[in-house]
This record gives sequence, structure tokens and C-alpha cells, in this order.
Amino acid sequence: MRNQLTIGKDTECKKSLKAIHDVMYIIGGKWKIAIIACLCYQPMRFSEILKEIEGISGKVLSKELKDLEMNQLVTRTVLDKQPITVEYAITEYGHTLKNVTSVIANWGIKHRQRIMSKVL
Repeated sequence: MRNQLTIGKDTECKKSLKAIHDVMYIIGGKWKIAIIACLCYQPMRFSEILKEIEGISGKVLSKELKDLEMNQLVTRTVLDKQPITVEYAITEYGHTLKNVTSVIANWGIKHRQRIMSKVL
């Protein structure tokens, strides 16, 4: 009976999984959340982001910033200075992810404490 009721309808679980899949496609991977989290606090130059996020290469950072810009989460502004400076900033739309990055960071802190307390 249950199968007959759900034919042609997405279950709540499927709807959630589709939405999560969409989000992970856009912000998934090793670096995008870190980039978004950095830019939520202030605009930064490429070199500043590179220094802030340990382990990311310039080539990967460049690609990830382009992806985030394409998805309207980050803006790239060329400043009229000598030498020419490029600044990246989170968009208003991208700023809606600040709560997500905060929740992930808080969970990560608690998880690290939990695991470290078991090790020690």
C-alpha cells in the first residue's frame, strides 16, 4: 500500500536528499566552505585568502573562486590601485551561508574536543 501512495511523489527524505545534493554540488569539496567562511568576515585579496587557508594551492584557489563567482556567492573586484589589486567579497546571497559555516565550525570544535578527550 505504501508504494502505491508514493508512486509519482517524492518523499520528504528524497526532497531533502535532492536539495542536499544540489548544495553539495555548489559548495562541496575540500575548499569552498573554507573560502566562504573567510570571506564572510571581510573582503580579501587573493594572496590573503591563500595565506589564510592552509594547504590550498593558488591554482585550486583560483578555480574555486571562479566557481563561487559563477554561482553568485562571491564577487571579484579589480581595484584601481597601483599595483592592480583584486579583491574578493561574499555577496549578499553568499552571506546567507554564514549560518551554515558557523554551525559546521561549532560542530567541528565540539567533535575535535570529543575525539581528543577519548585519545587523552
